[in-house]
Amino acid sequence: MYKTAIVTGGDRGIGLACVKALAKDGYKVQMLYHTRRETAQTECTALREKGYDVDFSMCDVSSAESVSRTFSEILARFRRLDVLVLSAGIAHIAMFQDTTEEDWERLLQVNLLGQARCIQACLPQMLSQKSGSILTLSSMWGEVGASCEVAYSATKAAVIGMTRALAKELGPSGIRVNCVSPGVIDTEMNAGLTEEDMQALQDETPLSRIGQAEDVGQAIAFLASEKASFITGQVLGISGGLVV
Repeated sequence: MYKTAIVTGGDRGIGLACVKALAKDGYKVQMLYHTRRETAQTECTALREKGYDVDFSMCDVSSAESVSRTFSEILARFRRLDVLVLSAGIAHIAMFQDTTEEDWERLLQVNLLGQARCIQACLPQMLSQKSGSILTLSSMWGEVGASCEVAYSATKAAVIGMTRALAKELGPSGIRVNCVSPGVIDTEMNAGLTEEDMQALQDETPLSRIGQAEDVGQAIAFLASEKASFITGQVLGISGGLVV
């Protein structure tokens, strides 16, 4: 029987790396994007040309209606769901006193509630199967906090709490829930950092390099697989040793 996976934020960065890693492992993958349809289509076409079973759909995880519609369509076609990867997320850098109510609301709607909505949309299918693997994405700042990223750190810390609680709730139903906590990864989210900032972060990292999206994608593929069948409720740091 074929295996299926849905990856939010799958058109770029860590999400795209997850799509590629799961496709290479034989999954039928649905790549979800928000605004970059052409990018999603281009990446999807390139993967299909290599023989991988990948398709794409638009989904705004900050919208309950969009999540419900998109996931209903995908699950009706898949008829099962083995893996859900929650990679969609946004960053925000500002002093705490300058962070507005609108900033907080946007971060919460995407980084926390967006993940919760997608999980809820998939749970009926996974519960009926009595199986499934859910992978949430936090950040090392969700573990230790970051100056000038208080709101972002708070939403990512909440993802860790949600993951651990869900793992306990869903474990008896055969559903595993784990979290990956990336460090400094070479993606668009960090494009605003200066070359000096990136060099300083690299120098602070015990492995002496900046992480690549593929580092996270491969970890996600492992946690999704049967090789990790007795792992749930865990937070896997992928920071090159920057956070231990």
